[in-house]
Amino acid sequence: MNENYKHSEITEKIIKAFYNVYNKLGYGFLEKVYERSMLIELAKSGLECKNQFPVKVFYNSKDVREYFADIIVNDAVIIELKAAESLCEEHECQLVNYLKATDIEVGLLLNFGKEPQLKRKVLTKDHKKS
Repeated sequence: MNENYKHSEITEKIIKAFYNVYNKLGYGFLEKVYERSMLIELAKSGLECKNQFPVKVFYNSKDVREYFADIIVNDAVIIELKAAESLCEEHECQLVNYLKATDIEVGLLLNFGKEPQLKRKVLTKDHKKS
């Protein structure tokens, strides 16, 4: 575990859960199957999870849209799940935008593709625009 990373204890458990689910289910299911499986695996790790968590987007202080983050863990890490052949820039931008729209600073992008993929994104409060 790298203790230099913010919320490394939590992200380590999430990554372990991700590989457990991937190794059991493999590639080819819809995201919802992986989401429900991740919730089971994360709960086994003692983590508190909220799925389909509403994230409001504001423009000039006006609420312009509500999106739903796949999973929020311990009110500290956003998990965005994908079941794509591979991750692309748009997937990363989606996660970064969720971080921008919340007080959460750490996000994990987990892809249940042909090969398991993960990306970690951090957006500190210092770098968030008001």
